[in-house]
Amino acid sequence: MTGTPARPAGSARREASRAHAVRWALGLGAGFMCAIGVVLLFLLTQATNNRALYERHFAWLLGVNALVAAVLLAALAWGAVRLAVRLRRGRFGTRLLVKLAGIFTLVGVVPGLLIYVVSYQFVSRSIESWFDVKVEGALSAGVSLGRATLDTIAADMATKTRTASSQLAQVPDAATGLVLERMRDQLGATDMVLWSAAGQPLASTGQSRFSLNPERPTAQQLRTVRQDRVAFQIEGLDDLTDPGALENARVRVLVLAVNPAVGLLVEPRYVQATLPLPQALVANAVAVQEANREYQERALARGGLRRMYIGTLTLSLFLAVFGAVLLAVVLGNQLVRPLLVLAEGVREVAAGNLAPKAALQGRDELGGLTRDFAWMTQQLADARAAVQKSMGALDAARGNLQTILDNLTAGVIVLDDQGVIQSSNPGATRILRAPLAAHEGQPLAGVAGLEEFAATVQHHFDAFASDRADHHGLDHWQHPLELNAGEGPGQQGTSLVVRGAELPDRMRLLVFDDISEIVSGQRAQAWGEVARRLAHEIKNPLTPIQLSAERLERRLGGKLPEAEQAILAKSVKTIVDQVEAMKRLVNEFRDYARLPAAQLQPMDLNALLVDVLQLYEAEGAQVPVQVDLDPQCPWIAGDAQQLRQVVHNLLQNAQDAALQATEPVVRICTRWSEASQRVRLIVTDSGQGFPPHILQRAFEPYVTTKPRGTGLGLAVVKKIAEEHGARIELSNRVEEGVVRGAQVSLSFAPVSRVAS
Repeated sequence: MTGTPARPAGSARREASRAHAVRWALGLGAGFMCAIGVVLLFLLTQATNNRALYERHFAWLLGVNALVAAVLLAALAWGAVRLAVRLRRGRFGTRLLVKLAGIFTLVGVVPGLLIYVVSYQFVSRSIESWFDVKVEGALSAGVSLGRATLDTIAADMATKTRTASSQLAQVPDAATGLVLERMRDQLGATDMVLWSAAGQPLASTGQSRFSLNPERPTAQQLRTVRQDRVAFQIEGLDDLTDPGALENARVRVLVLAVNPAVGLLVEPRYVQATLPLPQALVANAVAVQEANREYQERALARGGLRRMYIGTLTLSLFLAVFGAVLLAVVLGNQLVRPLLVLAEGVREVAAGNLAPKAALQGRDELGGLTRDFAWMTQQLADARAAVQKSMGALDAARGNLQTILDNLTAGVIVLDDQGVIQSSNPGATRILRAPLAAHEGQPLAGVAGLEEFAATVQHHFDAFASDRADHHGLDHWQHPLELNAGEGPGQQGTSLVVRGAELPDRMRLLVFDDISEIVSGQRAQAWGEVARRLAHEIKNPLTPIQLSAERLERRLGGKLPEAEQAILAKSVKTIVDQVEAMKRLVNEFRDYARLPAAQLQPMDLNALLVDVLQLYEAEGAQVPVQVDLDPQCPWIAGDAQQLRQVVHNLLQNAQDAALQATEPVVRICTRWSEASQRVRLIVTDSGQGFPPHILQRAFEPYVTTKPRGTGLGLAVVKKIAEEHGARIELSNRVEEGVVRGAQVSLSFAPVSRVAS
């Protein structure tokens, strides 16, 4: 399983802590703004019931509420922009959050709008109902009644004062003080002053007695009194906002008093009395007048009042709606966050990411569900780690096994019960000389050149299955096989030892070894024994045969007719030649069987070749020898006599093979390899190369392509190479898919390596 790389647990915790702090800050800010809005809205509603408070604070209260509404609107806009960005980016869980916010918003907004519409109609019609014509008429009548009542009382007080002023008719100016005091007591006045026609005070009682300059009547008031003989004025009701207005309400009466003197020059006197008004009456009159004034003011400002109430109602709606929407977003986020955490975790687990998942610490069921999911994910991660560890160990073991199989010299093939190749190692490809890896999934019998081998293997597996059913305890079969036998006259193929065994799931294991080298060694050993016996059994009779023939020729020489003498000479010559040929053959067998041990000495291979090649530089040679010696070749440890024999054998074989080519060429060269630390001796020819069945057994005795060859040349070369610890290789030179000749190479270790 693969997945997106997981974030570190510390980073996830920091992000979760940061998000938690941001949510708390937003929640506290929203709660604080809502609290301020509620308080300001309460003050605004209180201001509508208090005219003075309304006039002083309504503007800034409305402004602050509008500011709170604007802040809430900005917060909502910011949240909407974030949701839009998340939705456009395709962030997981955004649609669910939008849906929950929409649901909460509808729950808060729809009832609010309904209440707003009903309240709007109620407020509009209620304000209009306040300003009724009957109410206005009643207030006007009440004001008129109060004024008329006050005027009547004032007029009555003026009449009583005029009547009482008759007591001053016979009283001179100097004695008016006692009379004024008595009049004040009779009338219940608070202050009385007797004025001359010139406006000078003649006598006073009450509060004016303690004043040095009492308030004098105006000339207009004096003229009115002279004309009407009485005048009065209600005072103290001009400033109703004064807390002492009710106590200071009074009636000031000015009447013309009779002067006791008789004559044209007698000046009139005026009596001024200040009488208090009844407080209850004044209070009622003031209340009616104030109510009428406020009614008229509100009647004139009822449009503004309606706008104020509607504005307050609208602002309340906005605050409620904004608060509800913001609360919906916050609560929706809190509600959906555990679900988003779970969904995100499920998606990561589905993608193969089993890194530690975030878990909420809430005490509700959703928080517990996130913790359980995180614990389950951790268990899955641990289980996967264990599985991966086991798989790693298994892969390591499989890799080791594959390495072992790849480096085995034996061939290994796994087949199914139908003979289809499941797997193979390079050893099988090398031994069978077929690209088995390219034929995996195909029947073994379908590989070119292996039809007979596949049939033999299938036959042995079938026989093994039947034998195993009849005889318990068999776990494998083993049988020798000859691969590609009989491709040349007197030639054999590759010798194999094949073992087969049953595997689980109806699989079959086939293991085989190439024992051609062992067989070849056994043949070489057998030929050595044959050579020794031939040298002993054949060579001894040859000499007597040759001597007897020669003695017979000498005894009969000159005694036979010419014709018979010629037959005798020819027969003796034939016997002697064949005996010499038999001696040479026996000597070759003897030399192969009794090849002495090499006496290794440090020597220069290039110098040896130069010495040997002098024999092949004769003019008119049928096959020229090209020489290419590497001067960097170090000395080797070798037996000069045996190496001369090796060079002669190789050059003679190369010249014999090159004679069959249109351009006969033999080439001998030496090479020093720094990488392998070996000195190579290479002999090539331009002949037809070796047949495939000869390449494998060319170094065995009596294996040759020459009509009259004994097949011992390369066998001796190989035996000498083994004595020198050299590796010998035989191959065909292929150029552009065509065989261009044969090549034999021997690689020697330098003296330093042999000495070490």
